[in-house]
Amino acid sequence: MTTMVAVDLGAQSGRVALGSFDGALLSVDEIHRFPNIPVRVRGTLTWDVLRLYAGVLEGLSAVGSNGGHVDSVAVDSWGIDFGLLDRMGRLVQNPVHYRDVRRTRSVEYVLARVAARELYERTGIQLIPINTVFELAAMVAEDDPVLEVAERMLLIPDLIHYWLGGVCATEFTNATTTQCFDPRAGTWALDLLERIGIRTSLFQDVVSPGTVLGPLGSDVAEATRLKGVRIVATATHDTAAAVAAIPLRHREAAYISAGTWSLVGLEVEQLLINDRTFAANLTNEGGIEGRVRVLRDIPGLWLLDECRRAWALEGKPHTIEELVAMASHAPAFRSLIDPDDPLFAQPGDIPGRVRQFCAKTSQKEPERPAEVVRCIVESLALKHAQTIRLLHEATGVSPSHVHIVGGGARNALLCSWTAEAAELPVVAGPVEATEIGNLIMQAIALGELSSLDEARDVVSASFPSTVYEPHASAQWEQVRERFDQVAKAAAFHRQGSVRCTP
Repeated sequence: MTTMVAVDLGAQSGRVALGSFDGALLSVDEIHRFPNIPVRVRGTLTWDVLRLYAGVLEGLSAVGSNGGHVDSVAVDSWGIDFGLLDRMGRLVQNPVHYRDVRRTRSVEYVLARVAARELYERTGIQLIPINTVFELAAMVAEDDPVLEVAERMLLIPDLIHYWLGGVCATEFTNATTTQCFDPRAGTWALDLLERIGIRTSLFQDVVSPGTVLGPLGSDVAEATRLKGVRIVATATHDTAAAVAAIPLRHREAAYISAGTWSLVGLEVEQLLINDRTFAANLTNEGGIEGRVRVLRDIPGLWLLDECRRAWALEGKPHTIEELVAMASHAPAFRSLIDPDDPLFAQPGDIPGRVRQFCAKTSQKEPERPAEVVRCIVESLALKHAQTIRLLHEATGVSPSHVHIVGGGARNALLCSWTAEAAELPVVAGPVEATEIGNLIMQAIALGELSSLDEARDVVSASFPSTVYEPHASAQWEQVRERFDQVAKAAAFHRQGSVRCTP
């Protein structure tokens, strides 16, 4: 029996899970869960990364207290964000949150030095203000004194790996998300970064997913009672891990990793960087064994979490399950939003912004929580379908079905409505795909599995899935057209009221 620990850090919470592989089947047990609560300090939104690290150690200690043998541990997290270390290896400041407004302000600064088309040609990454390059550029533009003492930059899972074992390295799948990496050259785009003014010595060597970094540090091993445990650089970007765990039966299948964000994409054999993918604003992110994740990021179930938080502050607490159940009885297609609209980019009163969007686009304003949730979930399903059509137009691939993994796989409304909106069967599950992908990459690193295809066969045998079939419906066809019109109307209003950044 091979026993591995997966640490999965999400935008809402962190999890430590124990995986056991007997050579045929993989089982996963969650050992510890802890919240991830961003902190705003004097106008800057940051991650409380030391609290996250404490949660990781608590989870590892819980594993160690059981006294069983553990072979390895690996950390994955959301992409893009990073910590800076000084020459002594100390964290200089808390990592800035990707939703901090400073990044948006720096887009124009970057594009004045590197044209948008060239930036895409070199990195293959969609133009979106949350990318790492814009945070680094913001620091340069503001002459941030932190840069004077920073010696190394580590993405979030790489930072946790460094604290656990002392090795400084950046894992490939996460490096490719930063818009600082040249996927054709297989290294950092140093000349491009220099033109922006970013000091290239900050960037660390890039290692392949499945690289064994070394043992746990002696202090960590002693504190957690985990001796002889190896640290593995798994697919450290959580979406890369989730996609690795999708039991893709056909290469032409689309996938949606549905959580805080909905990552809608295809797995292909080579980079797709051309005028069509640039116009569609599609991203090329590194996958396993040379595969490429061509996808688009759209806001996901975070919208529901923000609604739930807003209603709780009003003294009306609800669980997500309660809200989804309520939404199932609300009037259908009463109002729609474009989840990608900048109005929904920042934390805050999302229910109020939903009403604001609907008023701006001449729709009925949803008032009750059930109506707001119905609006959001229907709109997410329609956005999923719209993005799948966009992928088809840009790549020529005609998906035969859609895999939904992550937390959204347990949302029956989202899965069934995505099937209807996309007119494709939806295969839902596994829910904990990120943890599973983390674990199967460890098993490959340890020599227990020989390839990604073999690992996916194990996932298919170990975890059930649910299939949602679409039904031909003239109503959904009409709603798809209406959704496109609503998105165009919102874009028209934005262009008429603000100066748009290219």
